[in-house]
Amino acid sequence: MADNSVGTQSFATQETSSSGKKIRTAVIGCGMISNVYIDAMKRIPEFEIVGGCDIRKERLDWFTKKTGVTAVYEKWDDMLREVQPDAVVVATPNGVHMPASVAAANAGCHVMTAKPMAMTPAECQLMIDASKKAGKLLAVGLQFRYRAATEMFVRARDAGDIGDIMYVKCQALRRRGIPNWGVFGQKELQGGGPLIDLGVHLMEAAHYCMGSPKPVAAVGNVWTYLGDKPCDTQCQWPNWDYKTYTVEDLAIGHVRFDNGAILQVEASYAAHIERNRYDIQIMGSKGGFDWETSSLFTDRAGTMLTSTPAFTPEDQMINWFTAKMKNFASGILYGTPLRAPGEAGMAIQKMLDGIYRSAANGGREVAID
Repeated sequence: MADNSVGTQSFATQETSSSGKKIRTAVIGCGMISNVYIDAMKRIPEFEIVGGCDIRKERLDWFTKKTGVTAVYEKWDDMLREVQPDAVVVATPNGVHMPASVAAANAGCHVMTAKPMAMTPAECQLMIDASKKAGKLLAVGLQFRYRAATEMFVRARDAGDIGDIMYVKCQALRRRGIPNWGVFGQKELQGGGPLIDLGVHLMEAAHYCMGSPKPVAAVGNVWTYLGDKPCDTQCQWPNWDYKTYTVEDLAIGHVRFDNGAILQVEASYAAHIERNRYDIQIMGSKGGFDWETSSLFTDRAGTMLTSTPAFTPEDQMINWFTAKMKNFASGILYGTPLRAPGEAGMAIQKMLDGIYRSAANGGREVAID
């Protein structure tokens, strides 16, 4: 791996420990996902949480109780001006990622933004440009790059066990899992439904596993058939707000890359399937891989073999978030390359945008610039 600072041990060296370097960090958006970011930063001594921002008072009250930080604001401009943090974590709904990130960069902050990077490639470019102009880092919270299965595959790929990657299939499928909290059903705030909310995770991990080839074209379609109606079926999250539901229930997409490889994605909040699936299947000229089971498929000594690891590090969300925040901090303090910079978020956004544009044009293939 290119970045050796993201293991289970702290990257802090004796020199930085003795110098007491801290990254004064503020959080914009104090909803559900900010909880995981805060827990991850508490594990890393280089982070000092110094401020929080949210438009809802009850979330600010929660933030203060969680962190002990009383510097809380309803407007990020006020927080950026008064707190003057070194870095900002943007954990808002998707539609706010761009303006919050640009404001933070303009205020001289490094930025870690939650996935997806923004609503459109144009918004991503504004974020990249603002960070470059400020001379600050822009990282995208693509945490599945740090999952044990992803790292296992990358090692196998680099060892030559996979060969040329030809086809990747991503499945982020819920049988009945329409969120009944937040604004996940509102397209104007989220940009879309399960494709941009769930599919993005698998697509970014798959693209990383593929070696990040350039996407050149996309085709796809989306359907809404349950989310815009009252809930009449027993499920884990009933009684979603169907009256404001404007996103898709199911999305199917197909992306072509400049090296000839193909990525297919299936994403649903509600689909008539046997069970939920969250998987990546990779087919190469020498071997294949199943991400859900961490299984490697190869031919050895005239025999088809299926290999699974005898040991993997504890595979939990908090560990992925901790690893990505360590990489972010290492980039700020020591210039370590980011594993998920703004350009990586842009590549995924272009794929999402291509699939949605194809769906809006009757499922015809569209070019990706």
